[in-house]
Amino acid sequence: MKLASISVYPVKSAAGHDVPEAEVQPWGLAGDRRYLITDAAGDILTAREEPRLLACVPVLDEEVLTLTGPHAEPLRIVPGTARSTVDVWGDPVELTDCGDEAAAWLSALAGQPLRLKWLDDPTRRPVDPAYGRPDDRVSLADAYPLLLTSTASLDRLRDWIAETALERGEEPPEPLPMRRFRPNVVVEGAVEPFAEDEWKRVRIGEVVFRVTKGCDRCVLTTVDTATYTKGKEPIRTLSRHRKRDGKVWFGINLIPDGPGRIAQGDPVVVL
Repeated sequence: MKLASISVYPVKSAAGHDVPEAEVQPWGLAGDRRYLITDAAGDILTAREEPRLLACVPVLDEEVLTLTGPHAEPLRIVPGTARSTVDVWGDPVELTDCGDEAAAWLSALAGQPLRLKWLDDPTRRPVDPAYGRPDDRVSLADAYPLLLTSTASLDRLRDWIAETALERGEEPPEPLPMRRFRPNVVVEGAVEPFAEDEWKRVRIGEVVFRVTKGCDRCVLTTVDTATYTKGKEPIRTLSRHRKRDGKVWFGINLIPDGPGRIAQGDPVVVL
């Protein structure tokens, strides 16, 4: 197996982009999910509720973040000093506000009052102790530092989706893109579909990762990243083939055992 692609999502629930290589830090890939968006009440707003956030394309140059979008000129982000505590899926995390200009840019994109927050210190948020060690940390990802998927599993899911459509007398849809699942690392090669379900440890390049658990999927996977509209897939088909404990599953969550670098084409070895 080898590493087919690496993706970074600088702003939680905004668009991501592929990179040829990345630094693995204890809390995730360098630059990944260090920013999030809050609504007028100060709560997290994600593309689950507001798909137009996916039209925001954050571009990282070293440590400098620039937001680009269809509605305004690109905006270079300069975080301020004001801090507030935001509930990140049950974790109270102190975040730094990115100022009124960033707030106005995002509010214009989504048509509602929004603010951009920055996790200046990624050591603040621990991983769920049920799956991590006391010193494990995670940035602003849903729960774990990295998400891994495989091309073999996506190919099988695409076949299932086509079968579902034909059974219902529908036209088979265009092949589902991997970006719907927002993985950090995608592997390809001599692996059976969903073989990753059974992995406990995996080495990518020079970095060893622990597998915590599978990734249960939400309605965000049904949002078309080109039109920002919601459909039925892949949740409809995953519910037929990949449902357990009342949830549907695709991909696995990883915690790095230590820092290092990974690059596209690196060997992937199950330990």
